[in-house]
Amino acid sequence: MTKNAMPDVAVLDDEQNVSQSVEKVNLLGMSEQKLTAFFESLGEKRFRVKQVMQWMHQRGVIDFDAMSDLSKALRAKLADLAEINLPELVSEQTSEDGTRKWLVKVAGGSCIEMVYIPEGNRGTLCVSSQIGCSLDCSFCSTGKQGFNRDLSAAEIIGQLWIAAKSMDSLDPTKDRIISNVVLMGMGEPLLNFDNVVDAMNLMMHDCAYGLSKRRVTLSTAGVVPALDRLGDVTDVSLAISLHAPNDELRNQLVPLNRKYPIAELLRSAQGYLAKLPDKRRKITLEYTLIREVNDRPEHARELAALLVDTPCKINLIPFNPFDQSDYQRVSNNALYRFRDILIEAGYTVTLRTTRGDDIDAACGQLAGQVNDRTKRSQRYRQEQGLEAIRIIPG
Repeated sequence: MTKNAMPDVAVLDDEQNVSQSVEKVNLLGMSEQKLTAFFESLGEKRFRVKQVMQWMHQRGVIDFDAMSDLSKALRAKLADLAEINLPELVSEQTSEDGTRKWLVKVAGGSCIEMVYIPEGNRGTLCVSSQIGCSLDCSFCSTGKQGFNRDLSAAEIIGQLWIAAKSMDSLDPTKDRIISNVVLMGMGEPLLNFDNVVDAMNLMMHDCAYGLSKRRVTLSTAGVVPALDRLGDVTDVSLAISLHAPNDELRNQLVPLNRKYPIAELLRSAQGYLAKLPDKRRKITLEYTLIREVNDRPEHARELAALLVDTPCKINLIPFNPFDQSDYQRVSNNALYRFRDILIEAGYTVTLRTTRGDDIDAACGQLAGQVNDRTKRSQRYRQEQGLEAIRIIPG
């Protein structure tokens, strides 16, 4: 091209289209290993990884220009190639008991919920791992919303970022308002294995949120092949959603049990413990008590016998009613009788206090707004409508 010649307009258009089509990399959910590979691909030193992780996760800074200890050239390069993209905060509610719930929108338009539960000298954040849930446990409101997709690692860790930023609890050198994180929100974490593992390991990383492995808990209904792998990649605390002392009853409450029955699940959970360096660790067994379904003394005695070879503590959870369920909350007499039988059998038993039910933030009530790919939510609504038609005339 001569000095005064005009460039080919078609060539410029092609170059602009290529530039516009380059998708920026979201750094928010990247593990240390993935961030290291990214910075090495830019020809940058490894110490940049620590700097950027601390800016994102400990200082809450998502604008590269504000990362003052990065060179100007690197900041410009990051602005061109990368982003720190968070879910969109839609609403925040606070219960009378101090429980807080956030609704956030993720890519695709669906919304998910996370909940903060203060208790004594600790505060627990319950985060989601999927949009909806494919398991459809009969006592869980989330399952009735259907399923859309897995959350990315950025969307999982983004929930912690939003809650911690809102509560001024990002800096790990300060007293923590959020001291514990549990993956007990929407979804089955082990069906989103890689993203969940990356997010949990960020939660525990010294350059990110610095939480103890005892204070990050994964709760699973029992996806056994994934649970068999879990101990190879992380050592977080483990909770098992059991809810029944035998396969016949659990098949009704937790349909996944038909594929991975209780004996197989407990074998896998014991295998996870065996891989941990700390041999004093125990599994938390979660048991939702539903009136006249799984709350009888014989169920308690059967549960005590079932768990005799499993190092565990048992968390009893009174069922929290919701519109699409006919189940009822366990009576206090049945709850305490069930607890006492287990204690007499030698188990450590805790009762989960219902918190945040005035803002639908109690256990099993998280629903969000799911663009349901399964049509399950539509089916449940239709069934409710038909039931209403049958009841009203009578």
